[in-house]
Amino acid sequence: MKRTFLQNLLLSILAVAGIAAAAFIAYFITAFTGGMLFYGPLVLVIAAGLALLSVISIFGLFSGRVRRIMLSSFAGLCLLAAAGYEIRQAYINSLAQVNEQEVNLTQYAPFAADTKAADLGHKASYQLTENLLRLDGATALYPLYSAFAQAVYPQDDYLPYVQKEGTDFVVCTSTSEAYKRLITGEADIIFAAAPSMAQTKQAKRAGVELKLTPIGREAFVFFVNKRNPVSSLTTEQIKDIYSGSLTNWSEVGGKKAPIRAFQRSEDSGSQTRLQKIMEDRQLMAPPKENVADVMSGIISLTASYRNYNNALGFSFLFYASQMNASDEIKLLAIDGVPPSKESIRSGNYPFTTEFYAVTAGSTNPNVEPFLDWILSPEGQELVEKTGYTPVK
Repeated sequence: MKRTFLQNLLLSILAVAGIAAAAFIAYFITAFTGGMLFYGPLVLVIAAGLALLSVISIFGLFSGRVRRIMLSSFAGLCLLAAAGYEIRQAYINSLAQVNEQEVNLTQYAPFAADTKAADLGHKASYQLTENLLRLDGATALYPLYSAFAQAVYPQDDYLPYVQKEGTDFVVCTSTSEAYKRLITGEADIIFAAAPSMAQTKQAKRAGVELKLTPIGREAFVFFVNKRNPVSSLTTEQIKDIYSGSLTNWSEVGGKKAPIRAFQRSEDSGSQTRLQKIMEDRQLMAPPKENVADVMSGIISLTASYRNYNNALGFSFLFYASQMNASDEIKLLAIDGVPPSKESIRSGNYPFTTEFYAVTAGSTNPNVEPFLDWILSPEGQELVEKTGYTPVK
């Protein structure tokens, strides 16, 4: 029996409501499984398409053959879109990445079995038995101050990630968070690059004076995909690239391809160093990536370095060559000088920089004796053994 228009309308409403309910559940699942960026919108498109095809079918619009062609074409387009997305993601994930969050710091933890932390080979002349200092710092410097702790702290389990108060003696929260913890008194000493202007202002607002004690030297390096024919840049070219006035690799002797110049998050040690190199030049906006957050929705963050053929990135030598080493990345010479321990020691490498043990008025009586020991031959030996260049 042929249905009336009102019956078709009612069936259409029920069908669309059922599809909408199923789509809501599917979208909720994709949001919590990390698919909000692509599969969330795809779910909505599929739901809208199915709802439209359902209404067409209920009202008997077009012939059955045409409706089947429409359904199969729509399904094919959705599958092609999903396949294209997965292929693209597989390619991106295959690229080497320089991202501090990717490094497992537990392999450098003091006293851990098979730790990579450097060892003196004998008992240090200075030992801490009480009033242990709370240490924090940059990811790239964790292996160093972990080695300091291993030399002078009593043997125990010191986890690199903050678990709870009273267990945070040798942790690593990264440069920006470490400065915050130092300023608020949650850390006694942090190991990091010099503070950014924002971090200096934050300390002044809190009535805290930051004291920087140089304990070693390091090279600030730039790197590209190993297949990039460019092997050297000048200081001025670096400034031009990161100010946005030099945009193509062909302008510096490479292939014709736009330069994808990655940056780091604000207040990270390496981003602060880049800002100092730029001096009064305005940094261009960094490449961004969208990240899905269930509570905040889609948020845009500074993209981590991905080793595209046209990529340019930066970090510190030890981190880029040892902690996050990749044979797919090539370190660039600057002004014709390659980054190495020899060029750091001689001062010939233009972007040689000191790193610091930073304090902010801690009342712990062991602060100064510990700093003195770091600058002693034993402490400087650990700087050398870790892979950095001593200041003494």
